[in-house]
Amino acid sequence: MKPTHIPIALHQAVMQCLRAKLQQADAYFSCRFPEPALSYRQRGTIAGTAWLEQWEIRLNPVLLLANEATFIDEVIPHELAHLLVYRQFGRVAPHGQQWRWMMSEVLLTEPRRTHNFDVATVRATTFHYRCGCQSHHLTVRRHNRVLRGEAQYRCRHCGDILCFAQ
Repeated sequence: MKPTHIPIALHQAVMQCLRAKLQQADAYFSCRFPEPALSYRQRGTIAGTAWLEQWEIRLNPVLLLANEATFIDEVIPHELAHLLVYRQFGRVAPHGQQWRWMMSEVLLTEPRRTHNFDVATVRATTFHYRCGCQSHHLTVRRHNRVLRGEAQYRCRHCGDILCFAQ
C-alpha cells in the first residue's frame, strides 16, 4: 500500500511527539532548537532518515501507517537525536556514544539502532548472487549496476566477487 497522504490525526500525533521531545532537549540544554522540517518521503525498509544540514526528518509513510504508536515512540526520537547530536557535536558516528547519550539522557528513550517493523509490504525485489562462502541478495539498483558493468560487489567474509546466480 502506498499512501498518498497521512491522516491529519496521525500527522498531529507525530508532531506532538516531535515537539515534546524537542522541548525536552530545549530544557536540558537551556536553549531553543528550531523545529525540524518533516516530510513523508522515505521509501523502502528504512523507517526514517535525518538530513543533518537541511535540519529535516523524512519518515516512511507506509511503515508509519502500519505501526502508528510504536513508530512514533521509537522513530521520531531516533531521528531527532541525530539532528541534535549534529547540532551539539558536529559529525560523529551515527549511532555512537553521543547519539546513545542523547537518546537515553536527553530524550529519555531507549537507544535502539534499528526497528523491528514488518517490512514485507515495502521490501523491494532482490536478485540472488553467490560468492565462495554464501548467497547474497542484491537490490534492483545494485543488480542493474552489475549488469551495466558499473559495479562489482565483494563478499565481506571471503572477499570473492559476487556472481549472479540466475
